[in-house]
Amino acid sequence: MRKIKTGIVGLGRLGKVHATNVVNYVSQLDLIAACSVVEEELQYASLNLGVEKTYESFEEMIDQADIEAVIIVSPSSLHTKQIEYAFKKGKHVFCEKPIGLEVKEIEQVEAFIEKRKDQVFMLGFMRRFDESYQYAKEMVDRGDIGEITLVRCYGIDPSSGLPSFVQFAKNSHSGGLFIDMAIHDIDLVRWFTGQEIKEVYAIGNNFAYPELAEYGDTEAGAALMKLSNDAIAILVSGRNAAHGYHVETEIIGTKGMLRVAQEPEKNLVTIFDEKGVRRPCSEHFPERFKQAFINELIEFAKCIIERQVPGVSAKDGLESTKVALACTKSFETGKLVALEDEAK
Repeated sequence: MRKIKTGIVGLGRLGKVHATNVVNYVSQLDLIAACSVVEEELQYASLNLGVEKTYESFEEMIDQADIEAVIIVSPSSLHTKQIEYAFKKGKHVFCEKPIGLEVKEIEQVEAFIEKRKDQVFMLGFMRRFDESYQYAKEMVDRGDIGEITLVRCYGIDPSSGLPSFVQFAKNSHSGGLFIDMAIHDIDLVRWFTGQEIKEVYAIGNNFAYPELAEYGDTEAGAALMKLSNDAIAILVSGRNAAHGYHVETEIIGTKGMLRVAQEPEKNLVTIFDEKGVRRPCSEHFPERFKQAFINELIEFAKCIIERQVPGVSAKDGLESTKVALACTKSFETGKLVALEDEAK
């Protein structure tokens, strides 16, 4: 079996998830190089994952390591530059969301990717590779619930991670709640409906940690959206779910409705004790979407080996980012934002 020599940049929480998955579950990829500006992360790659070569410079890794592909899990502000550099050097690229933070930069890198049909680019919208979401998508595509009239999405991180995020926000910029978190739900809306989003109105607040506002970020937010065919989408995003990681999606159609993960149950265990009757739930996104993260990298490798075009493209990243930025603008201005006006 052919193994694709692969490098990775970024070994934070999600970077470690991807790197560990490659080593343990994605047999088609061979992780031989890693890049980070954090020495402890490079030591982790060498000692825990058996990576042969480590680099502090992305450009040096691309130029010097004998790799065919690279997985980009670096800060979002670096994505477009790193994608373009890797593509210029003939590498296949898997990049975590978002593809970038500036529309103009994303448009430029999308055009660059489109010119190189012999190279694979894939964006990390992992929920598309979750079995439950795929099952729901098959039903939607068959017309089982008729024409979609409304999509409602919840995406709330556990409160256990909020203090560390506040420290992160103090020193770095996530891009804001809508581009950092809600972009997954925005992608699901586009994926399930096949429609673009034309108008958004967004609001948000900071109750648990008011200082987040000083750092340009948001604890909880919601957005109301009108799609190109006048269907409706409602998004709720947050960083403070006391019970654990909470993600659910509801799709309402003219003939029925679907609900994915109505309750964020970890397994089929029910606990009966002095606290009552309860069901454990997932504590964080690597746990809830463990198989989806593996599946998307298997798909990435398959597209390289079989010369296929991935189902998640730079275009998906561009359109979702446009919507997320429009939500951010609406939140900041308190006004309805039309995507058509933003494009002018």
